[in-house]
Amino acid sequence: MTRSLQIAFRSRPITLLFAAITTSTLLGVLLVSGSFHRVSAADGPVAGTSTPPTPPSELPPGELGRVIELGRDIVNNTKDHPLSKAYVGNSLNCTSCHLDGGTHPEAGTFLGIATAYPAWSPREQRVITLQDRVLNCFMRSQNGVRPPQGSNVSIAVTAYITWLSTGEKIKQNPDKPLGPHHVPGLAVVDGSTLKGDVERGATLYEDHCASCHGDEGLGGVDGPPVWGDQSYNNGAGLSRELKLASWLKVAMPLDDPYLSEQEAFDIAAFVNSHDRPEFELQQQLPAAERLGEYNAESTGK
Repeated sequence: MTRSLQIAFRSRPITLLFAAITTSTLLGVLLVSGSFHRVSAADGPVAGTSTPPTPPSELPPGELGRVIELGRDIVNNTKDHPLSKAYVGNSLNCTSCHLDGGTHPEAGTFLGIATAYPAWSPREQRVITLQDRVLNCFMRSQNGVRPPQGSNVSIAVTAYITWLSTGEKIKQNPDKPLGPHHVPGLAVVDGSTLKGDVERGATLYEDHCASCHGDEGLGGVDGPPVWGDQSYNNGAGLSRELKLASWLKVAMPLDDPYLSEQEAFDIAAFVNSHDRPEFELQQQLPAAERLGEYNAESTGK
């Protein structure tokens, strides 16, 4: 069973971008604690990035446990699940970026994230809920339509993510919708972040990635698409070089991340140099009678 999208390096396997679709392992690309925070190398340890807790081992009894389990299933099979597939516009699942169904300790972890909400969101220019954050990800990382507030999808996924915060102390975030174990952005070097080189990234991709993702980046049996119509749109967090590079640095290759910061930036620059869907807010909101309230002042990306 493939747990991740692997890009085979000749010397060592390297996993790029997304976890592969599995039968046992929600929502694509930069949701909740998968957001990134830029830090300076001089800052020392990053506040709020302590070791995540161990995921709960037992579901609650009764209907609550059933709904949590449903949410876990949607997270792992988002594009094909009968409750969520109508809201997905590409070939990604939530677990494509939130590895291991969001239980990976670093790569977009859901562990502890519910404790940060409601939180201030600079993008929406509002205080948003965890449910808002989940639903907005359908529009961006999954290039689909925002599910209605209070829908079965919304409640189930939010219940699952909240369950993964069992035992954690509430600590709402007044600055950004980031959880206590969010992935830090790559360090600032000499006052500025590194920049990726598209040509170096192209060489890496041709030599080591195309066998899984295809020469045109459209994916295949061993890996999902990394650009094109079936990948995340340009409103998703991973469409930004720093965020994608930061994710690659902590996640790839799976269970043994060894990429240098520069390598992560080069791969990110090449992947994001390609065409991908345009984020169009009004096209990706549901009909007004099913929307509830879209909690945002800003319509920007």
